[in-house]
Amino acid sequence: MKVLPWLYLALLSLGYGLALSFGQLGWLALISFGLLLVAGFAVRQQQVPVARVLGHALFIFLALSLALHWLPGFDNGRAIAPLRFTDDAVPFAMYLNLDKPLLGFWLLLACPWIVAARSLRLTACASVLALALSAVLALGGALLFGMIAWAPKWPDQAWLWLLNNLLLVTLVEEALFRGYIQGGLSRLFKHLPHGDNLALLLASLIFALAHLGAGWHWVLLAGLAGVGYGLAYRFGGLAAAIATHFGLNLLHFALFTYPMLAG
Repeated sequence: MKVLPWLYLALLSLGYGLALSFGQLGWLALISFGLLLVAGFAVRQQQVPVARVLGHALFIFLALSLALHWLPGFDNGRAIAPLRFTDDAVPFAMYLNLDKPLLGFWLLLACPWIVAARSLRLTACASVLALALSAVLALGGALLFGMIAWAPKWPDQAWLWLLNNLLLVTLVEEALFRGYIQGGLSRLFKHLPHGDNLALLLASLIFALAHLGAGWHWVLLAGLAGVGYGLAYRFGGLAAAIATHFGLNLLHFALFTYPMLAG
């Protein structure tokens, strides 16, 4: 059985502590905790294959429910009230979620294989190349669509945004979309020709569809960015995927209209 990824768990714990300092947990949250424990035990055991499948199915249901904030007991605290970082931007508000980070904990504890460790040199190279590709595709596409403009800035709220985005957004999302979905599909398709490529594309498509509520422009841009994150994960492991995703988000936040132009 693979050694648990303690570094990622420590980072996620730091982010969860940050979220807890702003939000509140109710007793009904114990339902989610309990169901995740059941799913985790089912997935980790090796004796009953059907139970493992049911455990994964339960986790997928819980992942969707927690990501959409459907489950009770989580009072996510608002860390940034609606404001405009630049005069031409739409207002932005930020919540420190107490529900979504549970997905990251579950994935790291129940499926430590998602880490897909690589050498530091390979991780760094994959991160740099994938970030360059993602920036050209996603930020370049957003510029062409007229969704963002050049707007360098570092507002007072930037450090809080940075911590939240790294610890509670990109780490959790990459553990789910690249580690669990892409990594899991790669394991499932390992006997197929170009199975890794198919897993990468399917994970990118699912990641794109997760942005469906924001409109087709964001779906397309998220899918393009997802290809970059997927390449980072394939060649550099989970750390490279997180670095690429966070790097792109940071470039967007610090150098361009955030989250997008108004009107």
